[in-house]
Parts: sequence; structure tokens; C-alpha cells
Amino acid sequence: MLNSYQNLKSMSESSRENFVRTINHKQPERIVVDFGSSPVTGIHAIVVEKLREYFGLEKKPVKIIEPYQMLGEIDGDLQKAMDVDVVGLGGEKNMFGIPNNNWKVHRTFWGQEVLFPGDFNYTYNENGDILIHPEGDTSVPPSAMMPKTGYFFDAIERQAQVDDANLKLEDNLEEFGRMTEHDLAFWKKQVEDVAGSGMGVLANPGGTALGDIALVPAVQLKNPKGIRGVSEWYVSTVIREDFIRELFDRQTDIAIENLKDLYGTVGNKIDVVYICGADFGTQNSTFCSPETFARVWLPYYKKVNDWIHANTGWKTFKHSCGSVISLLDLFIEAGFDIINPVQINAEGMDTLVLKKRFGDRIVFWGGGVDTQGVFAFGTPAQVKDQVKRQCEILGEGGGFVFNTIHNIQANVPFGNVVAMLEALKELR
Repeated sequence: MLNSYQNLKSMSESSRENFVRTINHKQPERIVVDFGSSPVTGIHAIVVEKLREYFGLEKKPVKIIEPYQMLGEIDGDLQKAMDVDVVGLGGEKNMFGIPNNNWKVHRTFWGQEVLFPGDFNYTYNENGDILIHPEGDTSVPPSAMMPKTGYFFDAIERQAQVDDANLKLEDNLEEFGRMTEHDLAFWKKQVEDVAGSGMGVLANPGGTALGDIALVPAVQLKNPKGIRGVSEWYVSTVIREDFIRELFDRQTDIAIENLKDLYGTVGNKIDVVYICGADFGTQNSTFCSPETFARVWLPYYKKVNDWIHANTGWKTFKHSCGSVISLLDLFIEAGFDIINPVQINAEGMDTLVLKKRFGDRIVFWGGGVDTQGVFAFGTPAQVKDQVKRQCEILGEGGGFVFNTIHNIQANVPFGNVVAMLEALKELR
């Protein structure tokens, strides 16, 4: 298998052609690589800066394109240097409801100069931690905090006491609005800008997530109402199941109308749409039983995925960390084409087993190196060995996009990042 990739690396197919082959379970000419196309396949700003220096690229502050996790922009010159095959497109605003424009310099706690959006206004608490406010409005309470010793933000829960007698679906639908003409014009321009790139295109329009814990606190809303606490949400999936199911039904109705408008604007100029980042796995098990998933989540995922498959050429992308082997058949039944990140260090997530049982029915996006183990604590030689082994197993017959297990974190040894890239270069 390794030799087959090495022998093919001089062939001529573009990144997008290889990408399309891969997501259709056909053998590509070379391993397809993603860094930075989504909020779960990105790279922390610290490592982005080191990569730019390593490749001898222009020295400039890194744009923070996803501030919640402090992910840095992988722009065109770095994409080319890293042999990236996929470009990602997102909405006009970040997770805090702030437009990604009019960039300004900010010096981080660790001394790095980065670029925040112009309206990304922040304050500090008595401990010197940085506080971010919804829509950049410092007149309202903050919705997230980065500790002085931290490298990313944590949501500040603003959960009011839940009054079941007065609980309204509309309170948890506030952020699930319809796309406007302005939104669609923004998407049209984005897609046109990358149309000639020769890369695969992943779009993350938002508004399609169901119970993603990163989104439940609604850090972009000034006064979130309804069920907004992480614990309260998990409890609600048990004690308020009817409410949650009706909420998902309403959310997916809105999502499908938005997807109709998006397709009418950009057509099949995108290849993959990011649907949901809700995690269902822990290191050892799942948050719910397969029976509960089939009852509470599957019908609504399926409703969205079925519309996409019946009306577009897009593939659908599901993120879930953890040990989810017991749910993979249900993810497939729900219509997901792609699963990320393939957490190979979680119980039961052996790639030989996964590829044999599911490899012809779902694309594995990630799992190229263990970010909790070898990548963080191993040697460069161990990293190279694991990268090559994972590509050999998961890449057979297509259906594999290389990425790490979730985002590359701030403090991973940079020598291990280089070793990963060297291993990929040797395979390609």
C-alpha cells in the first residue's frame, strides 16, 4: 500500500479530483490531506506561526479565524507548503457573533501577536483573565473566558433557572434563523473566490447542529434563554425528551429551508457540508445508548441528510469524538457520509476493525495520528511510523482524508508536527 502511494505521487490529478475520488470510496492517486477546513480539523495559532516560520513564509500576525479554540488561518501560501487538498468556508461571523473583518492586532498571554476581528472587544476580570462579550458588546455580561494560563476560551454558562411550566421552544430557536439575502451574497462570493483553486471545498453554513455542547451555551447571544447549561442540556435529553425532539424537528425544518437557499445560490460548487459537531463518545463509551440515539437524534439527522442527498451532490460531515463504534451503523443509517475525527485511542476504535466493518459505507476523516498519545508525548520517529501505518490502513480503497485526531493543540512538540508532515510527503 505504501509503495502504491509512492509510485503515484508524480501523477497529475488535482487536489479536488483526488478529494472527490476519496469521498466516493475510490482509490486516489495520493493521500488527501486536510488542515484547517473546519473547526475540528484546525491548528492552534501558536503552531500556525511556527509552521509559517518553518516554511520560510512571510512573517505576519496569524488571523484567529475561530477564537473559541484560537485556531489560526491556514492561508493560501501555507496550504500550498503543507500540500493541503481541502479549503473550508464558514459564515460571516465567528462563534461570538462578530464579523470576521477589520482585523486588529492583539498580544496574547503567551506573547504572540495575532489578529482579532475589529469588533472583537474584550475586558479583563480581577484575576487578569480575558473576557469576551457577545457581538463584541462590553455593556453586556461576558460569554467566555480565557485564563491567564490558558490557550483558548471556555464558555461562561449563563443558565437561568429552568421553569418547565414556561419553557418555550422559541427560546432555544433564537439562533436558528433564516439566511438573508446578505448571507447568501456572502456565500456566493466565498464560493466564487475558491472556484478556481483546484481544491475540495467544505462548507460550514451553521444552523444544522443538533445539541452540540459547544453551541448550547450560545456565546453569541447577549441574553440566552431556555436550556443553555451543559449539565442541564444532558439532563434534558432524558427528562425533557419530547421537548428536545420537537426542538430538533423545528431546527431541522429551518435548516433545510436554509440549505435550499444555499444550494440555489452555489449549487454543486461545494463538495461537503459540515452538519453537526455534537459529541456522542467518551474515552470508553457513549453518552447515550444506541436505542436513545435512534429515537432522539437519528430521525432529525436523517431528515436533513436525506434532503441533501436527494437534491444536491454534497456529502455530509458528522463530527463526534470518542468511542462511537456502537453508533457508527446508526450514523450511516442517518445518512452521514463522513465521520470525524476517528479517535483511535478510544475504546473499540481500532482502525483495522473500523475499516473492515464500515470502510465501504462511511469516509474516515482524521485519525492520522494520536493527539493524546504519540503526537503529544512520543518521538518524531514514532509519529512518522504511526502516520504511515494509519494511512496504510485507512487509505486502502479511498474513503480516508488525513487529519489528526481533532485540532492540533498549542503545546504539541513542533518536531512531531514536522515529522507528521515529512511522513505525509514521503507517502505522496
